[in-house]
Amino acid sequence: MTQLPEVPPAGHGPEDVDLTGVRNFRDVGGLPTVDGRTVRYGRLYRSGHLAHATATDAAFLAGLGLHTIFDFRNAADHKLDGLDVELPGVRNVSIPLSDPADGAEFWRLVRDGNIQQLRSILADGKGTERMVASYRSIIRDRTAEHSRVLHALAEDSVPALMHCAAGKDRAGLSIAVSLLAVGVEKEAIEADYLKSNDAHRRYRIRRSDTSSAGMSDEVLELLDPLFGAEAEYLAAAFSTIEEIWGSTDRYLVEGLKIGPETRARLREQLVEDA
Repeated sequence: MTQLPEVPPAGHGPEDVDLTGVRNFRDVGGLPTVDGRTVRYGRLYRSGHLAHATATDAAFLAGLGLHTIFDFRNAADHKLDGLDVELPGVRNVSIPLSDPADGAEFWRLVRDGNIQQLRSILADGKGTERMVASYRSIIRDRTAEHSRVLHALAEDSVPALMHCAAGKDRAGLSIAVSLLAVGVEKEAIEADYLKSNDAHRRYRIRRSDTSSAGMSDEVLELLDPLFGAEAEYLAAAFSTIEEIWGSTDRYLVEGLKIGPETRARLREQLVEDA
């Protein structure tokens, strides 16, 4: 008999469900809003990709009653890791938040480059600078995609699972935007985001050279900014909102075209009643 991961009782989210082939899975329920309410459990989940989900993982995920899975990966990610497993009765929506051609050579060097090449693209803070620029770009340039996600959540897509490859950057920003839209405190959004650094959650680094030299301490240190969740990255996203739109409210209204009615429906879907 297949033993599924234990699901907590109603009203208490799966805080730390250990799935075998899916990393970084969690329910964002329980996070506090600025008006003293909390995000509902069982409404919005986040994870890394589902391509390597085991049969037991898939059975657990199918048992969550998901309506929609949002996959923010691009074609290059699908080629590297594979397509998500299909869950019966669940709608799969692909909304790439990065262009596979953007940085293709960079990511090839991350996988295949020698130490000199890695130093050239990552040393002296270059890795961190790249991640900060990426977060700023996704907020600035992907307003149509984030608008689509929020309208879907408001209309018919909950319970929903959002993921990218590692579940920390593209999915992390989409979760952050969704939580901002329903009034979750920024400190709580950051605390949830940083959980992606937990050892059992982190995306496994893919290197063609898995020898001691190819995976040396220096190599791992150089790669760490790319595979870690840093408060600085999320802060860059929040500051980009302020710099371009002046406030979160204007970002939602002008940038994402989220009017009062849609925002009210989002709260109904995702936040506990007062």
